[in-house]
Amino acid sequence: MDWHLLGLSFITVFLSELGDKSQLAAIALSGRCNSPRAVFFGAAGALLVTSLLGSLAGGAVAELLPTRVLKAIAAVGFAILAARLLLFNNEPSVDSEQIP
Repeated sequence: MDWHLLGLSFITVFLSELGDKSQLAAIALSGRCNSPRAVFFGAAGALLVTSLLGSLAGGAVAELLPTRVLKAIAAVGFAILAARLLLFNNEPSVDSEQIP
């Protein structure tokens, strides 16, 4: 097993999940219910399954495309998401609401 890659994956996912919507959802769920252990196992299972699906899909796509192309596609995807969030916010702001 590649321990360096294992540690790098753990740190990357751990840091990216801190303060994420899924963590906030787990906090809200555990605050509303009487069984935080069930919330923990449910959230951990969901993260495990999504990580499994992501790594399987990444491995399958890596068989078809070179790593450099995958990184370029991911970079373009993140840039599109960032531009969409910054430029095309269609929700009315609180300041633009008219007070009767």
